[in-house]
Amino acid sequence: MGKGFFRVPVAVNEPIKSYAPGTAERNEVLAAYKELWTANTEVPLYINGKEVKTGDTASIRPPHDHQHIVGNYHRGGKKEVQDAISTALEARKKWSQMPWEYRAGIFLKAAELIAGPYRARINAATMINQSKTVYQAEIDAACELIDFIRFNVQYMTEIYAEQPESTSSAWNRFEYRPLEGFIYCISPFNFTAIAGNLPASAALMGNVCLWKPSDHQMLSAQVIIEIFREAGVPDGVINMVNADPVMMTNEVMTHADFAGVHFTGSTAVFKSLWTKVGENINTYKTYPRIVGESGGKDFIVAHSSAIPEQVATAIVRGAFEFQGQKCSAASRAYIPKSMWPDVEKMIR
Repeated sequence: MGKGFFRVPVAVNEPIKSYAPGTAERNEVLAAYKELWTANTEVPLYINGKEVKTGDTASIRPPHDHQHIVGNYHRGGKKEVQDAISTALEARKKWSQMPWEYRAGIFLKAAELIAGPYRARINAATMINQSKTVYQAEIDAACELIDFIRFNVQYMTEIYAEQPESTSSAWNRFEYRPLEGFIYCISPFNFTAIAGNLPASAALMGNVCLWKPSDHQMLSAQVIIEIFREAGVPDGVINMVNADPVMMTNEVMTHADFAGVHFTGSTAVFKSLWTKVGENINTYKTYPRIVGESGGKDFIVAHSSAIPEQVATAIVRGAFEFQGQKCSAASRAYIPKSMWPDVEKMIR
């Protein structure tokens, strides 16, 4: 696949599927839901492409039915964390040198797998493990993760195409290189899309990762790693390790080859990670990059031309859907004075 033959598709928003009664999509996701509900899924660690089962396990329980166990996941110790680091650094030797078009092809394949054969499975896992409705799961686990990956490839194409100006007397050129080490990716429970995007976006640019998914999202994390493996992500590039967060963070952030953290979660945890980077700055071979999203809520602005019934629906869904456990949850609304009486009646 030479550069002359590769053309990155323009990123587009993945359309939301209908799950109305009688549709094929509804039947598929119901079948996947029933299968995962009774399958008793075992989620190992994934280090160098191998399934690692430590025997130190914890159960996976749906938030909407705490008494029901849908599987269990293995937890690693210091040895597994260090093995993952060593594996990632070894994988980096080839992955960082791979032509970017090849990396793009792998992750575009992952997006196609989510859009197609894995769509019902990743939605069902999100519905079970994170208690999302089918509509919420479709927007998150399917559409948003597909969009994340496709847009990342689009952005990568634009980044590599951006070069400084050259003149007749001087030729200037940027060489974009991956970070010289490994990246620690820490994802939250509330969005399957974020769990997939944190390691995928880093790996797309030629980096290698230790991915720590949330304890409360292990079922959908298992589906994500299945997709990455089938898409062709090489062994060792994305290592999925669940372990005690304090221990794992200490092992990772005191390693000389730690090169960056990609995080989404609480403000307090992000501050602690930033602090630990500063405390260990003399340990590192390079200056680590710190990328994180934390805290914050959304707001709604209604134009005077808006339909009051739709505004009221948007307010209620935005504030209370998924119990407000997301950064896009509405925390305030700005409503025209002329419209407020009608909206107020419907939301009170």
